[in-house]
Amino acid sequence: MQTVLISGGGIAGPVLAYWLHRHGFETTVVERAPEPRPGGQAVDIRGVALDVVERMGLLEQARRVRTRMRGMSVLDADGHEIDRSTESTFSSGRLDSDDIELLREDLVRMVYEHTRTDVEYLFGDSITALDENETGVHVHFAHGAPRAFDLVIGADGLHSTVRRLAFGPEELFAQHLGSYLSVFSADNFLALDHWQVWLRDGDAGFGIMPVRDNSELRIAFGFESAPLGHDLRANGALRRLVADKLASLSWEGSRLAKAARDAPDFYCDAMAQIRMDHWSRGRVALLGDAGYCPSPLSGQGTSLAVAGAYVLADCLARTHGDHHAAFSHYEQRMRSFVALNQALATENPGGPAPEASITHAKNALSLDG
Repeated sequence: MQTVLISGGGIAGPVLAYWLHRHGFETTVVERAPEPRPGGQAVDIRGVALDVVERMGLLEQARRVRTRMRGMSVLDADGHEIDRSTESTFSSGRLDSDDIELLREDLVRMVYEHTRTDVEYLFGDSITALDENETGVHVHFAHGAPRAFDLVIGADGLHSTVRRLAFGPEELFAQHLGSYLSVFSADNFLALDHWQVWLRDGDAGFGIMPVRDNSELRIAFGFESAPLGHDLRANGALRRLVADKLASLSWEGSRLAKAARDAPDFYCDAMAQIRMDHWSRGRVALLGDAGYCPSPLSGQGTSLAVAGAYVLADCLARTHGDHHAAFSHYEQRMRSFVALNQALATENPGGPAPEASITHAKNALSLDG
């Protein structure tokens, strides 16, 4: 039985672990966080990714926890409504679609619970070195003892450690898209009732949606910026920058700034894409954002990760563990699908991609080869 180590316990890694286990591989997931990560924005399961979730037996469960928005308002900088819709929202698209929008943390927990009895999870640890030879990969961990695996898969996000160790520094592959996104939660101080609000003020803007039966808000705040220095991540400097930008907004700036300062799940990162000529090297391969992050601007990061996990596992199973053939086939099947979905992030700067483009991109993959 071949052994596979997956770095990253978010969505891509556990979905891959599920399918690898189904195909007879012995799978381990290592995750830096001490437990499945809470927080995060609402994410979408669209197109072929819905088929993957259905094949996992999780479709009905996902539907039960989906967001249930009635519509949205678009506000000017002073908070006056300039447009509204009861047919679609910027975050999920058409409200009558079969696609599913749900909180990232709900999907992470759902897949973890579905795999925890069959997959080994190493929480609170991370990979520090990879030494490959003819028979496998010797992996060093920050805390655990070194171990050997037949294959290593990096499903560890935009700032992938596996990608850095196996392919080189992030700067070689990251393409900055000119903005940053911060996501955090707060009490529903706006009393929103299954209704989103969106606002743009100069080079910044936000979308706010109520979740958890309207008891909580998820706030997604974006602002235009050239790449910021990595030192801003230390000592809360990035959080202070976001809070200051929010405080300068004309409408609800002070309350939004306080929410950013107080949020236990504050997140902020660059809107960027990862573009690589190859997603594998030797016995190491990349999955999801680690290899082909489309950025949240595309709305397709989760669906790419879910579909990519299914295809990668399928390719390894079809080639009976011949990783050279499997990784080559994986790239052949995924390349055009990734390109179409990455293009969604740049097709309509400052707004969502056209519905026709999303429909084409989300379905442009055959799960059965």
